[in-house]
Amino acid sequence: MSLSVLAATDVVIAAGPVLGSVGISGLTLATGLLLLLGLRGSDRVSLDRDKAGGFGIAFGTLAVAAGDLWGSVVKGISEVPTSLIQGGGMGNIGMGGIALALTILTFFPKWKRLIWPALLGISAGVIYGQAGGIWGIGVGLVLKLASIVGAL
Repeated sequence: MSLSVLAATDVVIAAGPVLGSVGISGLTLATGLLLLLGLRGSDRVSLDRDKAGGFGIAFGTLAVAAGDLWGSVVKGISEVPTSLIQGGGMGNIGMGGIALALTILTFFPKWKRLIWPALLGISAGVIYGQAGGIWGIGVGLVLKLASIVGAL
């Protein structure tokens, strides 16, 4: 191994993660707080439908990765819309179809209250990890960003 590769590796190791050792649960907490503050009408966190859905997806994805109570709560939240979509007697929709339906319901209707795209986004974040395919790319991206800031 060349000296320049060793020096570059030493610099990366010395720099460490951006936020220190925040941990995946800490990042989940921060994302959840930002989502909650935005839904409550903070002057610092301004949400629209797309941002509420995006924060919801990020929170759901991180919460599943964090596991424990976080994972249990978001999996419980995701069971309601998933069972409504799946249980409609429309045949075998599959997890990819549910992920697609949740994405459409999160971002396309004109919601009067931002809680709905946030909850549907949380559900989508949980289902994306289970659906695989293109949906798994988004999960991988969120988890890669979490590792960059020091959560993993």
